[in-house]
Amino acid sequence: MSRAVLSIGSNLGDRLTHLQSVLDALGDRVTACSSVYSTAPWGGVEQQDFLNATLIVRDDDRDCHDWLRIGQELERAAERVRLERWGPRTLDVDVITCDDVVSDDPELTLPHPRAHERAFVLVPWLEIEPDARLAGRPVRELLGDLASGELSGVTRTEFVLVRGGA
Repeated sequence: MSRAVLSIGSNLGDRLTHLQSVLDALGDRVTACSSVYSTAPWGGVEQQDFLNATLIVRDDDRDCHDWLRIGQELERAAERVRLERWGPRTLDVDVITCDDVVSDDPELTLPHPRAHERAFVLVPWLEIEPDARLAGRPVRELLGDLASGELSGVTRTEFVLVRGGA
């Protein structure tokens, strides 16, 4: 059985609808879904705040590269355009971890190489998996290593992603 942690985010268009589209497309493969968080943009590009969530997905018939391809298909369906690194986007789907795979493949590096620096990944992940570990370290510990400004940029919203929605 393949198990992956996916980070999803949007800061263009109907941000919540873009996130919901991922949950809808993955359906029963989603075993856990975090709350929706408002997060400050990361990477130094001036832009609107993101809505982010984290999903845990499972599927016997998928491998790590399949999760990447599914994420890319969902980004295309949301008409994501890649103009600027860390720039605004309708939808971003990142594979954070997949099974216990460690890979430096340029197409899919696992675990995600910057996940340990990103509160917008770690905070929602910890919400749905309190014992989560990334690269052998507890996610709770990784959060403690982040600057306070990084943590303060992540705020839980009243928005909810609905299983079986839309």
